[in-house]
Amino acid sequence: MSVTTVERGPAAEPAAAASEPSYLTGENTVASWLLTRDHKRIALLFFASITFFFFIGGFAATLMRLNLATPEGLLQPAVYNRMFTMHGIIMVWFFLIPSIPTTFGNFFVPLMIGARDLAFPRVNLASWYVFNLSGLVVLFALVMGGADAGWTFYTPLSTSYANGYVFAAALAVFINGFSSIMTSLNFIVTIHRLRAPGMTWMRLPLFIWGIYAVSGVMLTATPVLAMDTFLLAVERFLGVGLFDPNHGGDPLLWQHMFWFYSHPAVYIMILPAMGVASEIIPCYARRPIFGYSGMTMALMAIAILSFFVWAHHMFVAGISIYSGVAFSLMTFFVAVPSAIKVFNWTVSLHKGSIIFDAPMLYALSFVLLFTLGGVTGLMLATLGIDVDVHGTYFVVAHFHYVMVGATVSAFFGALHYWWPKMTGRLYPEIWARFAAILTFVGFNLTFFPQFILGYLGMPRRSYTYSPEWQSWNLLSSAGASILAIAYILPLLYLGWSLLRGRKASANPWRATGLEWATRSPPPAHNFERTPVVALEPYCYDPERDTYVTQEGVPHAG
Repeated sequence: MSVTTVERGPAAEPAAAASEPSYLTGENTVASWLLTRDHKRIALLFFASITFFFFIGGFAATLMRLNLATPEGLLQPAVYNRMFTMHGIIMVWFFLIPSIPTTFGNFFVPLMIGARDLAFPRVNLASWYVFNLSGLVVLFALVMGGADAGWTFYTPLSTSYANGYVFAAALAVFINGFSSIMTSLNFIVTIHRLRAPGMTWMRLPLFIWGIYAVSGVMLTATPVLAMDTFLLAVERFLGVGLFDPNHGGDPLLWQHMFWFYSHPAVYIMILPAMGVASEIIPCYARRPIFGYSGMTMALMAIAILSFFVWAHHMFVAGISIYSGVAFSLMTFFVAVPSAIKVFNWTVSLHKGSIIFDAPMLYALSFVLLFTLGGVTGLMLATLGIDVDVHGTYFVVAHFHYVMVGATVSAFFGALHYWWPKMTGRLYPEIWARFAAILTFVGFNLTFFPQFILGYLGMPRRSYTYSPEWQSWNLLSSAGASILAIAYILPLLYLGWSLLRGRKASANPWRATGLEWATRSPPPAHNFERTPVVALEPYCYDPERDTYVTQEGVPHAG
């Protein structure tokens, strides 16, 4: 949790002059938004884009679950294949990977380190345009008939000329990667060069450490995916045998190159979510985060180790037994820093004055779902178990617990936590708590039965199944309908809050980060004066209604 002051106490009103307009009340023409260089406005532009793609990907998932409610299904096999392909592509590259970095990272990285903006504002805006260009390409592929090679683009499905729009989908992913590279480069330079005086590395908020770690992963892993999709185009259009065995290629080469990016991509999705949880839990437990230095080292260790475990997706693909053992061990190694973070969050809650507001409910949901997803990931890292359940719904359930359950819970937690700061409005807390609980219930009803289905042997990516599995599939489809309602609810009451919500103070949650030391919503340039970070860690003491240091000494603002 960040430790900051702006020449006044943490509970004091912001130092920014009230006469300076907020970033929302400045010039409000269409051109002023489309050509803006303000990181906060660009964050909202990204938020609008990823929300649009989130509901498109969710619509495809809804069709899939409706189809699987009965063994006979509703969709033709080819249509079902296109739905799960487009669902995977859109949700991975157009929501899960960019969601937290491009929205909350863009908005709060400068605010949390005391900067006026990101290092390269024009590059930041360009990344949004590149992201939308890639979105147009993927929508073109969807409208024209869709791709049906799966989101992993395995050969020979992706190299077959019968799949005419597979390359369009792969091209969308290729273009999307440039947006990720520009965003991550911007974050790294900003964190290195634009920190406020006194904002040392060991005073950075853990959310900043999460963004920093994920930026390094994106910057180094994304070019591999770009080269992968480029070579796919070479094979499709020039007939060079690279991946397709029908042309003399090696399909394992594609898998090695794809997963060398895509396993770090798992942590691209989860590292920012860990940073979000590390901000919310201390705030609502009214305690400093336990083991700050250990948490920072765990974040960086996860980012580094993520590059050494890619082949644990390939235990049954034909790699040698020695490679399988090595990658199995590395997967267990990467679980160690992940477990450290779970233990530290748990200890941070111990003896805390916990407030179960919506952000905290989402954060606790993140911890629980991530833990279950991580434990089942270790099961899949065990060679004997993976051979039995590989290619079944057990893998689907594990993937969704980590990627969707944990990451989306953290995304909604961040949205509710920082909503008053972003908009200057408070949302109806009762509805927000209800949505958080409904999300947790709906998610577990949707995906926990899939662990059972996978253990029973139901293969994934199949549009039909044996009748004895219908009850579990029907329960999963029912849970998906609850989850859909839970995801739509925030859109309604947050939209209502923009018009009717009570105005938010500078620090409605009594948090301690630097972003709360300016008014809500922030002024166009974040702070009137450059803030100075000069305090030791402190937290809110509800008994004395004041902020105290870790030793219990009242903070003198």
